[in-house]
Amino acid sequence: MEWMNCLRKKKRPAHHRGCMELVNVKNFLIGPNQPLAVMCGPCVMESEEHTFAAAQELKEIFSAFPFSFIFKASYDKANRSSVHSFRGPGIEKGLYILQRIQNELDLPVITDVHSPEEAALAGNVCDMIQIPAFLSRQTDLIAAAACTKAAVNVKKGQFMAPWEMENVVDKLLSCGKRQIVLTDRGTSFGYNNLVSDMRAIPIMKGLGFPVCFDASHSVQLPGGLGTSSGGQRQFIPTLARCAIAAGCNALFIEAHPDPASAKSDAATVMPFKELGRLLKEIDMLYTTQLGFANLSD
Repeated sequence: MEWMNCLRKKKRPAHHRGCMELVNVKNFLIGPNQPLAVMCGPCVMESEEHTFAAAQELKEIFSAFPFSFIFKASYDKANRSSVHSFRGPGIEKGLYILQRIQNELDLPVITDVHSPEEAALAGNVCDMIQIPAFLSRQTDLIAAAACTKAAVNVKKGQFMAPWEMENVVDKLLSCGKRQIVLTDRGTSFGYNNLVSDMRAIPIMKGLGFPVCFDASHSVQLPGGLGTSSGGQRQFIPTLARCAIAAGCNALFIEAHPDPASAKSDAATVMPFKELGRLLKEIDMLYTTQLGFANLSD
């Protein structure tokens, strides 16, 4: 396996931390002085029809804004609190759905991967693959993702300090991957709670790669409902605006046409009908933030 060979070499290519890499996804770039990238979609694929319809509606919503939209949906929620929770259609059906969205709607797509084998399969289809926060230190998974053609988004574990992500970057660079995005999704704050420290954004940007802020999972109350996670959806706009002000290059926002009926993370998905207002606020803030960034340069 290619990823096993790259781990044996353990050779990190030169990388100058003072200069941020631009990440190429389909026909746009993520990084400084680029349009804000927004990864958005349902937490899990509930069916082919539901997922495709969601992608269609989100494409229409985002068409009114100058953002680089990446459709997000998971084919398997492998870390659900309860064994009885809905997980998704599985990788074979899920990748078929994502490929259909790519081809028929001309949208770039991102999804989670949970094993080296999944990374290899998803990386051949998706424009970007995502390492979940719980798996952000899994070396074999990171190496396998690095050996695909897809860009790689790694979510910082809730248990990690932002500067520890340098070790993750080293693993990816050692396997030749430079198309890297680092995502903050909150930090554990006692039991069943998270806190967002906006210092994480400039700290991780200092590693030389674009930084994304996950405004959905940052308001999660992990395991807070016993057999599932709770959340405080009302704070998604607040944290999204804070992240823009702190200088993030991308946002991650899960959304659903009817959150009350969502089969995963119902408490932390944005209703489609409220997205437009949030995106309008973000657009104004991001334009202002770019102006400040250029002044400081």
